[in-house]
Amino acid sequence: MSRRIWKFLAVFVLFSFALSGCYYFSTMKEMKAAEQSFAELKAAGGATLVPYEYCSAEKFLEIAKIELTEPGYKPAGEFARRSTAASQAGLAEIQKKK
Repeated sequence: MSRRIWKFLAVFVLFSFALSGCYYFSTMKEMKAAEQSFAELKAAGGATLVPYEYCSAEKFLEIAKIELTEPGYKPAGEFARRSTAASQAGLAEIQKKK
């Protein structure tokens, strides 16, 4: 093969590795935020005060952890964002009730 094709393949491989690494680190950041937000909801008594939001946040976080073991990190990040949103909604409802 020509030298030009080898250069193209090398750039393509490096670019694909860089993109997959970006998904990994952004997903891990989302997972940490979801875990922290869920911990805050749990500490505020979300299981009894806002059971729908609590269960939603818990299950989305569980699914995100399962998806993290699969190839491709984008779905795990999406479920982690949903978990964070459910936790934040639960915390907002708890604040309204006080």
